[in-house]
Amino acid sequence: MLDLIVKNARIVDGTGNPWYKGDIGVRDGLITGLGYIDQTARAVVDAAGLVASPGFIDGHSHSDLLIMDQPLGQIKLLQGVTTEVVGNCGLAPAPYFQETADMLRQYVEPVIGDTGLVWNWNTVGQFMDALEKNVASENVATYVAHGALRIAAMGFANRPANQEELRRMKFLLEEGLKAGAIGLSIGLLYAPGSYTTKEEIAELCSVLPAYDGLLATHIRGEGSTLLTSISEVIWIAETSEVPLHVCHLKAAGRRNWGIMAEALTLIDQARARGMDVTCDVYPYNASSTMLTTLLPPWVLEGGIDALLQRIKDPAVRRQVRAELAEERKDWDNLLASTGWKAVVVSSVQTEANRHLEGLHMEEIAEMRGQHPAECVMDLLLEEEGKVAMVYFLMSDEDVDQAVQYDYSLVISDSLGCTTGKPHPRLYGAFPRLFARYVRERKLLSLEQAVRKVTSFPVQRFKLGRRGRLDEGYRADIVLFDPERIQDMATYTDPCQYPEGIAHVFVNGVETIRQGAHTHACQGQLIRYKRS
Repeated sequence: MLDLIVKNARIVDGTGNPWYKGDIGVRDGLITGLGYIDQTARAVVDAAGLVASPGFIDGHSHSDLLIMDQPLGQIKLLQGVTTEVVGNCGLAPAPYFQETADMLRQYVEPVIGDTGLVWNWNTVGQFMDALEKNVASENVATYVAHGALRIAAMGFANRPANQEELRRMKFLLEEGLKAGAIGLSIGLLYAPGSYTTKEEIAELCSVLPAYDGLLATHIRGEGSTLLTSISEVIWIAETSEVPLHVCHLKAAGRRNWGIMAEALTLIDQARARGMDVTCDVYPYNASSTMLTTLLPPWVLEGGIDALLQRIKDPAVRRQVRAELAEERKDWDNLLASTGWKAVVVSSVQTEANRHLEGLHMEEIAEMRGQHPAECVMDLLLEEEGKVAMVYFLMSDEDVDQAVQYDYSLVISDSLGCTTGKPHPRLYGAFPRLFARYVRERKLLSLEQAVRKVTSFPVQRFKLGRRGRLDEGYRADIVLFDPERIQDMATYTDPCQYPEGIAHVFVNGVETIRQGAHTHACQGQLIRYKRS
């Protein structure tokens, strides 16, 4: 007897092949058959009128702590997401050691969230063990994060690593890879990643080939330095002989709109030389990250505590304000081409400033009778650096081009901060792909869109036998109505669950039924098993 039969579905198997009508049989968490299934089962779900797809893979999120703090994972499961990949952009809660503990927490919490969890781990392997004990309803895989490595080895020092520091980073990276991490993520936009030379990254990446590890990168600049930044990480990957994944590809800042085609050409040229290079994109024209990223990199030297002390100095504040007003070659300052209205405060820590969430910096500055740059620095002081923002800096045309690109997959890049007014991608990225790009605008076929969030990310991140509806594969399955699937989250009202997703199965067990969580807890930590 089977555990489950999904009957009469419009099966989109994840490979990009055309859909077909059929049944899906499941036993012991695995797909046992497809087509017409004439067997008995403990549960039968009639999927007439619904698409059956592999569970969606969020290949780039910042849910590292959220997965443990909210183990039912409703925010993602109600979008059809059954697996998340964390540890992105060089940001992760491990390795975590006492001597640099405050630096690491202040560095990552504005992105991955301040959940109140006790961090009772040191190494990446120990963090993965904690994930494994706490994961409930979703599958999860992780990178080793370069920013966390560098903080563990040398804090926020703005200089090249010495040989002992590099040795320690290599040791900690190797430990994480042995524990089953899928590769190394770097965040060259963020200090301390921004303090690192390409040669230092290439040396660190020399650890990856022995463990078949992937290099995933938030590049150094996504605006006026976009092309040179892509060329830099291609050089690193080519030098180190490792596969490369360029994260949340965008052309940021109005004066840079239209150069997406050149960016994609750089990837095409690298692939033509035999390099394994891919990218991902989220289907929105606004980004979301820490408010501190607006500041020149030198301000962040020494970590958040040092930043907060520094911006109390009137001379420093004058210099920061002057630098924010102009384009600079030494860092990717986008404000000169976007303006303060593009920067929206999405979350703060204190009740006193809660009324600022959802307002752009020009509004806030006017309310306070300040210049926006002064307002940013005061707000960071008031909130001890823990301010998240939504930043409108992309053109729809560039986003469309990246979404349609053959070697791009679609992700949420959602932060682990669920308070305030988070970016709507947290609640709506995957339904938006099918509503906006497949049904409404017809920029992708149904089969193409499914592939971009199932088999392609599984192949890219080495997530095992998932991402396809085929015999012997994990029964992570989504049933949705292609005519009704719709993101409901907006920038003004972002915490809204989507519509049109009827059922979600994780490892063969029904976890979402008609928009409600069944409290099933069948998620797994995915450790990359190296031969």
